[in-house]
Amino acid sequence: MGYDLVDVEFAGAGLLRVFIDLPASAFEQLSVPANSPEAPMIKVEDCERVSHQLTHFLTVENIDYSRLEVSSPGLDRPLTRESDFARFEGAEVSLRLREPLSGRRNFVGVLMRDDSAADRWALELIEPPKSAAKAAGRLSAKGRSGSNAKGSANKPGTGSANPDAEVPVDASEGEMVRRLSFVLSEVERARLVPKVKF
Repeated sequence: MGYDLVDVEFAGAGLLRVFIDLPASAFEQLSVPANSPEAPMIKVEDCERVSHQLTHFLTVENIDYSRLEVSSPGLDRPLTRESDFARFEGAEVSLRLREPLSGRRNFVGVLMRDDSAADRWALELIEPPKSAAKAAGRLSAKGRSGSNAKGSANKPGTGSANPDAEVPVDASEGEMVRRLSFVLSEVERARLVPKVKF
């Protein structure tokens, strides 16, 4: 039908939820980034079309459900597939790792490809002063000096996700930028950080 299937979930009492989005080609034709507030969005009419079609399909396939909801994924759209990560490269993302890294599982930063390997991704993290100071203590001296010290913060059994070098952004603010490198199998959950234009 020309839509992307983002996610499907079975909730309680027989509720079936289906989340749809416009395909990446809709954004490419308009030359608008997919994470831009000006980007086209799923409308109620789109949800109605898909709901009508799915109702017939689920009846024919004898799928057991009592209620169907079709909606857009929302401003905090989940990223579940490789194609999602590629589509939203450059967007701000909230990411939760399956295993803790230096006692931490939740990170927020700008999503980008990691040039070290074809299957790796990275988040450019901007830490506030307090968090940056704590994070600096967890990195090796080599990582703090500004060289790429991949794996310096890894613990055995925590996967290969790792923060690389820390680099000061603004000395007056004390903010630090770090890079978290990861593969998708290390990610428990990833979502866009909502951006609202008023």
